[in-house]
Amino acid sequence: MRKYPGLTSDGSWSLPAELNMAAQAMAHAPAALAIIDLTGPERRDISHGQLAEMVDGLARYMQPRIQAGDRVGVLLSQSPWCAAAHLAIWKLGAVSVPLFKLFKRDALASRSGDAGVAFVLTDADGAELLGDLAEAVLVDQAGRSGDPVAFAATRPETPAVLIYTSGTTGSPKGALHGHRVLTGHLPGVSVSHDHLGHPGDCLWTPADWAWIGGLFDVLMPGLALGVPVVAARLDKFSPEACADLVRRGDIRNVFFPPTALRMLKAAGQGLDGLRSVASGGEPLGAEMLAWGQAHFGLTINEFYGQTECNMVASSCGVDYAPRPGCIGKPVPGHELAVLDGDGHPTSEEGDVAVRRGSASMMLEYWNRPAETAAKFCGDWLVTGDRGIWEDDFLRFVGREDDVITSSGYRIGPAEIEDCLMTHPSVATVGVVGKPDPMRTEIVKAYVVLKDGAEATEKELQDYVKARLAQYSYPREIAFLDALPMTVTGKVIRKELKARAAGEVRA
Repeated sequence: MRKYPGLTSDGSWSLPAELNMAAQAMAHAPAALAIIDLTGPERRDISHGQLAEMVDGLARYMQPRIQAGDRVGVLLSQSPWCAAAHLAIWKLGAVSVPLFKLFKRDALASRSGDAGVAFVLTDADGAELLGDLAEAVLVDQAGRSGDPVAFAATRPETPAVLIYTSGTTGSPKGALHGHRVLTGHLPGVSVSHDHLGHPGDCLWTPADWAWIGGLFDVLMPGLALGVPVVAARLDKFSPEACADLVRRGDIRNVFFPPTALRMLKAAGQGLDGLRSVASGGEPLGAEMLAWGQAHFGLTINEFYGQTECNMVASSCGVDYAPRPGCIGKPVPGHELAVLDGDGHPTSEEGDVAVRRGSASMMLEYWNRPAETAAKFCGDWLVTGDRGIWEDDFLRFVGREDDVITSSGYRIGPAEIEDCLMTHPSVATVGVVGKPDPMRTEIVKAYVVLKDGAEATEKELQDYVKARLAQYSYPREIAFLDALPMTVTGKVIRKELKARAAGEVRA
């Protein structure tokens, strides 16, 4: 077996008694390249020494203002300051809360309020988005020169990062992770990039660093493994802009959400010089894998995980051929099973689960003990996905719940429904995913208006855009006289999903 950071030769985790993620990510020579900043008109190379100065400047500012375990928001797009903000929070033993720049007021309020953030590290644009929701601290003005700040004496289980994830019911839940979460990602990130760390390797993803896919599939593993990471802002992904970034950043390793790959395929856009391409979030088919081989000259490695326990399965093209429709094999360090209805491993179709002990597994859902307990079945964390084994490969069958996967984002219908229900014209609403060839699914809302009330599709779309996130607004809205309901008054999403799928077939 190959040697991976954090694992013994037999594939079991070996975590030190004292572990701080910031120290892991910053343990490199000061002159070594850390981040290639392409957020401005000119390329700017940030060394590990320069990044350490930024981290210490923020840490010195925060040190008298927070205590270990306090939550601090980070509302920043891909940039060196985004990396420095998280690292400074972890260095002090506090908990970072990633927030997304595309969130609007309600989405920001629900997450920052639930987390109880002390303040939010951000920039001028982020401060405007926050308004009076939380105190905004501008990162480029908060740095204080002085001596280096000591790393807090944290342990693998010490809380470090609180990442919110959407579900089918209620508001988004915060998955709380300990300092071991970075170690837990390293084997899977390495495998999915055909053993990351070759001379000249350089990582990038169009996924925002506010999500686990950007923060822990790319940024922090790159820093920890000594692989330079490209920071770039694409207001809207385009194949042409992507090709330009790959060229300017000397990028060799990319994590592409499936929607980005489909856009590249539709444009016939190949990318020169890549050594590895990883993709996750939803399965790729045989046609997409064949296209990747033809246009990139390599195998696209699919990987699998979720915010609660990430990077647990992956393909690795240099070690074995992929199996279309499957999401790879278990990553070293993570034990996977498919469970039957009684919670026992089975060779038939069942619930995909990960055994307790995985280093990338969450500690808990923040302040939700009942929902934390419900996520587990004995020694297994149940993902909510259905799967089946094919030899050593795990085939993804589908989601067990109603989470919508659109353009790589996981969107909870409940949050959109709750938002639309606050509109004065809406009596009731049901939100589902409608199949879409480019985005996998789009958000579709079925709305019943109050008697005598009026509202247009655009009016309701703009209403959601202004309050949640731009990617989660309903791209289609249908007005009905009534919704399918259970006897207890719950919307039967299964019937609405069947209706949406029928619209596609028609």
